[in-house]
Amino acid sequence: MSEERRLGVCNLCEAICGLELTLSDGRVTGVRGNADDPLSRGHVCPKGVAIGEIHADPDRLRRPVRRDRRTGEWSEIGWDEAFDLVADGLARTIDQHGRDGVGIYLGNPNVHSLGSMTHGLALVKALRSRNTFSATSVDQLPHQLMAHLMFGHQLLLPIPDLDRTDYFLVIGANPMASNGSLMTVPDFPRRIRELKRRGGRMVVLDPRRTETAKVATEHHFVRPGTDAWVLLAMLNVLVADGLAVAPEYAAGLDAVERAVAPFTPERAEAVSGLPAAVITSIALELATAESAVAYGRVGVSTHEFGTVCQWAVNLLNILTGNLDREGGAMFTSPAIDIVGTGQIGRGHHGAWHSRVRGLPETAGELPVAALREEIETPGKGQVRAMLTLSGNPVLSTPDGAALDRAFAGLDFMAAVDIYLNETTRHADVILPPTSALERDHYDLVFHVFAVRNTARFTPAVFPKPADARHDWEIYRELALRTVARLASKPPLKKRLLLRARMTPSPTTLVALLLRRTGRTTMKQLRAHPQGVDLGPLEAGLLPGRLQTPTGTVDLAPQLVLDDLARLEAVTPPEAGQLLLIGRRHQKDCNSWLHNAELLTKGRARHHLLMHPEDMAARALRDGETVTVTSRVGSVKVEVLGTDDVMPGVVSLPHGYGHGRSGVRLSRASQLPGVSINDLTDPERLDVSGNAAFSGVPVTVEV
Repeated sequence: MSEERRLGVCNLCEAICGLELTLSDGRVTGVRGNADDPLSRGHVCPKGVAIGEIHADPDRLRRPVRRDRRTGEWSEIGWDEAFDLVADGLARTIDQHGRDGVGIYLGNPNVHSLGSMTHGLALVKALRSRNTFSATSVDQLPHQLMAHLMFGHQLLLPIPDLDRTDYFLVIGANPMASNGSLMTVPDFPRRIRELKRRGGRMVVLDPRRTETAKVATEHHFVRPGTDAWVLLAMLNVLVADGLAVAPEYAAGLDAVERAVAPFTPERAEAVSGLPAAVITSIALELATAESAVAYGRVGVSTHEFGTVCQWAVNLLNILTGNLDREGGAMFTSPAIDIVGTGQIGRGHHGAWHSRVRGLPETAGELPVAALREEIETPGKGQVRAMLTLSGNPVLSTPDGAALDRAFAGLDFMAAVDIYLNETTRHADVILPPTSALERDHYDLVFHVFAVRNTARFTPAVFPKPADARHDWEIYRELALRTVARLASKPPLKKRLLLRARMTPSPTTLVALLLRRTGRTTMKQLRAHPQGVDLGPLEAGLLPGRLQTPTGTVDLAPQLVLDDLARLEAVTPPEAGQLLLIGRRHQKDCNSWLHNAELLTKGRARHHLLMHPEDMAARALRDGETVTVTSRVGSVKVEVLGTDDVMPGVVSLPHGYGHGRSGVRLSRASQLPGVSINDLTDPERLDVSGNAAFSGVPVTVEV
């Protein structure tokens, strides 16, 4: 048996770790971190170690399959037949019901695939449906909306300069498990040890004592959904003590000062449970540290005031003088600058609204919480057909059980996916792309969010099988064949431009894009497959990096100011009320890695976590099966007592619940656990339209 060693990349999460792979007879037999990678520095987590198992998974689809609606049976078909079936179904729907008759859902894995970024978005634009949805609105939409309103571009996000900061304030984030999110930070554990060695501190605010909280200098519990009160109270302290100073390139400080005046630390304590003295102390520490940065993530994005939270986090960094400075919140200078060159649009908000509830679009996408009602409600613009691209919204969006039922009533559905899962089981046709190890890779997005400027191109580890298609080839065929079948076709010039846009390979496009900044070339990247180090984040990029119409930072977007009255009306929960939060584990990646043995063996991690005092009040025992009920549904799951959650809080993991009929995930289907999104409520939304997963009121009983 011959062995070969190749460099690879793990694109299963945002950390984009470099890998050293051992190959034997066409299989991955060994995985280790690449110590020469200038960003990941040899780090690898369990997901990276399992990348070979995912590639070899016998349940992974390798050829197109078609479902017989009469019998429910699946059969393999050829690629041409599959492309024609999907193009016929989409074009027929558009001809009969208009372009909005097709709904589109883009899942999280798209941003981890070069071909999806270069060609998948072009397919979506070619279909021109306003009923486009994605995982963004169950995740980071408040971040992107605030980046658009304050800095002028939806992806112009300040990144913590973790390698040089002295004070790291973490609100509702767990990078020990996530490896960073909207902050690409592989090797987070070592970076935090380095922070502590240089005398720095990490302070964590979270309703759960997370893996990150356990290695923090300090951890404080905060009641779910009340982070906005805490953050605005910190700003209140800065203003009251004369520590809030705006840079010359920012406007609106007076409006900010008036807005935060009612949010005192004492009032915040009553709502959040965090003592006023702690709120004041953290605010002053952030303002007086040699360098400091505040970072808030999923826990503060996915509740009813996520946009206010991200606004407040940005203000904490700006008004303490920590924006655009070493050790603070900084902007990246990537080799492919998708922000500065306009490869991704600046974004917009409220250009149109959903048909049923009138929810605003952001950057061309509607909140996915509206998808079910847009399918089920008759009338012009009703979604009659769906195209899902590497997504599983039945498990990952609010009230997934209701969406599951809605999918069953569609006239037509197609999916681009490697698995027959809880969502794709409703498709008429599934088109499976090659695996991550069979295609070239460059991270167009995550280099933009990284804590250090680097660039890396990774050629495919394995050749594409003869009877396989890359994702970009699938998207090209669907776009061209669907447009060609429309009764009312776009003008010839647009059709020729579409063909020209979809023809070059992603690798060709990367080579061309690298030339635009000149920071490195494809030749250099091929010569250095471990990656090229472009240096630490650079200070002094503002105001030149801003893309607002005025060229200044807008400190007081009206959309946020208008939402503060709603926030002021918040009252503490009644005694005995339980609030549900999610959680993730380093071995999990949303809903789609539970078929890998390496990532699911060992101690079960599906349980409902509950504080012992709350269990005693309900006479519950460890391991007992309980019924958890919210406004929209109920699930049955075993409960475990732990003081890692604050009293009044219960926690379920995200991405479980694979037991639905028709799913072909042999290992995942045997895992215990339920979907938290059978409990989350599509009526609970942030002003941006992001789903409010955190702080869902529930009852727990035997």
